[in-house]
Amino acid sequence: MSLYDIPINRLDGTPSSLADFQGQAVLAVNVASKCGLTPQYEQLEQLQKDYGDKGFSVVGFPSNQFLGRAGLLEFCSTTYGVSFPLMEKIEVNGENRHPIYEELTAVADTDGETGDVQWNFEKFLISPAGEVVGRFRPTVLPDAPEVIEAIEANLPA
Repeated sequence: MSLYDIPINRLDGTPSSLADFQGQAVLAVNVASKCGLTPQYEQLEQLQKDYGDKGFSVVGFPSNQFLGRAGLLEFCSTTYGVSFPLMEKIEVNGENRHPIYEELTAVADTDGETGDVQWNFEKFLISPAGEVVGRFRPTVLPDAPEVIEAIEANLPA
């Protein structure tokens, strides 16, 4: 099964899937509304502005698995001016892990480690062909050189 084949709803309940982004580079991020890493929304939104018209999108996946915190559309749009798409609240770890995250967490980070998401704002880069080509742990900022380089290397021609 491809990442594009897995159904998921948008935060407003509209049926969707990553197929909506086929042909684009996607940075999938499990987001939250209140944690020490929440200021990453600003950098994620800047990536969306800088690369959105070049075949790229950030896609946020709210999860409440880390201290019961989750991103909400109103919080994101009013506090950080988020314009990138947000999907429904899901589980990213454990026996009820969403199938999208089953696929994403099978990919190793730069240290060669696979498995559970460590905390909010873990980032996965998906190529325009639907392959997971990068995994960046929560403390790697969205505008870190290695993230920017990976995004630029995977923008559609």
